[in-house]
Amino acid sequence: MKRWNGWGDDKNDLGLELSSSALAYLQQLIGPSTALPGATLEDVLSRVPPSRLPPHPLVSVDAEDRLRHARGQSLPDWLALRSGDFGVFPDGVAFPKTSTEVRDLLQYALQHQVSVIPYGGGTSVVGHINPEAGEAPVLTIDMTGMDQLIALDRESQIATFGAGANGPQVESALAQAGYTLGHYPQSWELSTVGGWVASRSSGQQSMRYGRIEQMFAGGHIETPLGALEIPTFPASSAGPDVREMIMGSEGRLGIITEVKVRITPLPERESFHVIFFPDWDAGLKAVRAMAQGKVQLSMMRLSNTIETFTQLKLAGSGTAVRLLEKYLALRGARDNKTMFTFGVTGSRAQCKAARALANDYARQYGGVGTGTLLGKKWEHSRFRSPYLREGLWDAGYAVDSMETAIDWIRVPDAPAKIEAAIAGALAQENETVHAFTHLSHIYPQGSSVYTTYIFRCGSSYAQTHARWQQLKAAGARAIVELGGTISHQHGVGRDHAMYLPAEKGELGIAAIQGLVDVFDPQGRMNPGKLLP
Repeated sequence: MKRWNGWGDDKNDLGLELSSSALAYLQQLIGPSTALPGATLEDVLSRVPPSRLPPHPLVSVDAEDRLRHARGQSLPDWLALRSGDFGVFPDGVAFPKTSTEVRDLLQYALQHQVSVIPYGGGTSVVGHINPEAGEAPVLTIDMTGMDQLIALDRESQIATFGAGANGPQVESALAQAGYTLGHYPQSWELSTVGGWVASRSSGQQSMRYGRIEQMFAGGHIETPLGALEIPTFPASSAGPDVREMIMGSEGRLGIITEVKVRITPLPERESFHVIFFPDWDAGLKAVRAMAQGKVQLSMMRLSNTIETFTQLKLAGSGTAVRLLEKYLALRGARDNKTMFTFGVTGSRAQCKAARALANDYARQYGGVGTGTLLGKKWEHSRFRSPYLREGLWDAGYAVDSMETAIDWIRVPDAPAKIEAAIAGALAQENETVHAFTHLSHIYPQGSSVYTTYIFRCGSSYAQTHARWQQLKAAGARAIVELGGTISHQHGVGRDHAMYLPAEKGELGIAAIQGLVDVFDPQGRMNPGKLLP
């Protein structure tokens, strides 16, 4: 069963305790810390208030169902889960199996003036699924009962899924037929295809398969005003794209019940590789040249010097790391080195050509190849990063991230500016914050910029939350000042809503609000999210 107070399945034994060398490194860098006491499931269950919902055959008012659907996976959510101070619980949870049942639930909500929250895998890190305090009862609609492959058009390469199908379910069903979607966000194990569309998700191998924008071909949406059917076309010039209106709508327009996606035959080959560059500037020039040269890589990730150093430190101080460091130093990649991870996916010929081109570009900028061993380690641990919060927390540290996307002209200085803003946010408390950055999705016109930061927990949950608020605000302000999007891959939710006007402008916000008002005139769909 999914953990009630953390990430993943509670039966997973991933050995998430920090190694002694990693702990020593953090203690030296940030300072020693002590973990905060945690609430028990029984304690939190005792705090769930009586439901305000009138009875409905599809709605559960069970306390544990409501608790398990009250929070996502943002850091404030994590603090709520661990402290037991949830704030607001949904008044009930429904588990529909069909679009007809979703329609019935929406009519029930409208009749009884109930607020509705669509729920997929519960992996939101920006407050998408949190109930708002207010007089209206809250109904969370869990879509995971609609998880089947409904149809497969082999000729057109379009598959139709229930919106509640998660990553493993999608890929397993397609693999049996010889296909893949290729959408691998870090939340892939838990997040759902409907959630990917609603939040405009991006997968790790978007350079080959595209973001969800390129994959989403059409589908079925139940709205307060009725059903919306989006047909599939290879392309269209017939006015504004309704499909685009649904993407990124975060449940404000209705509930996605079926998703039609563009699929791809399973690749013949796939491998991941690591190259080290002597410094950040060389790495930037290389990856920009590869992206603008249209090298057919499936993914690229460039860690800056701080992240490279941190990753090698957290990997331990064993013989293998020492030998790697010695080898790289001899080849010119010393203290300022940056680590570049890339993937090749496709036919044997495609992979061979792409790998050769990537290596040619890398050599022009002093890149030092290390073969496939480190690439295989990345592949093995590609979905494990969310689990690391557990080990850090047990040692008394909190971890979170900020991400954006900006044009190339501002990319070189962006990591340092964002890191400096975050690192300085707790200076008045004399607290050290460790921030590091990578480029995770690289485009011909620019790149995503993904900054992770680790800080000490406070002496209380309230103090820890206050520290996070200062860090989040500092990072967000830096992103806005850089002219970046407030979210490249995590959506807006509650946490980013206040920064959306800087990106959309006054008229743009009014247009989005007008769209919400058309589909949901009573304001019942996921209130408090997306719009400021």
